[in-house]
Amino acid sequence: MSASVERVRDCLIAAGLPAEIEAFDASTRTAADAAQAIGCTQAQIAKSLVFRGKESGKAILVIASGINRVDEKKLALLIGEKIAKADADFVRSETGFAIGGVAPVGHTGQVTVLIDADLAQYPEIWAAAGAPNAVFRLTPAELARLTGGQVAEVKA
Repeated sequence: MSASVERVRDCLIAAGLPAEIEAFDASTRTAADAAQAIGCTQAQIAKSLVFRGKESGKAILVIASGINRVDEKKLALLIGEKIAKADADFVRSETGFAIGGVAPVGHTGQVTVLIDADLAQYPEIWAAAGAPNAVFRLTPAELARLTGGQVAEVKA
């Protein structure tokens, strides 16, 4: 198990959640790939999208339903500043994860978390566990508790 996946596992244990991380031979880098490997709907994938505050430079993680696009104007209003998509170097430096494996927890830097309100309709969801082929299952309520994230309407 990689150090990134171990960080996620440790966060799950500390939060009292099952640390059942599933690793697949196939990639779970995209929401479609993950849904196919897991056998769930793409909407149940809690995909991680990282943005950067244009003025502050802070990292903003949006955990969105796998079928949704994020409305960047809504996001900017919620954050209180204009945003930009983050590049791979920024994502790794701020979260400690590579794109395709960004978990909702275990970040190495300060990350503001917003959670797509659409995820609340599913009894269980799946999130990246620190590697492009590792995921874990949890409920939307557990995701909010685990991340301390703000649940918001972010869908485009």
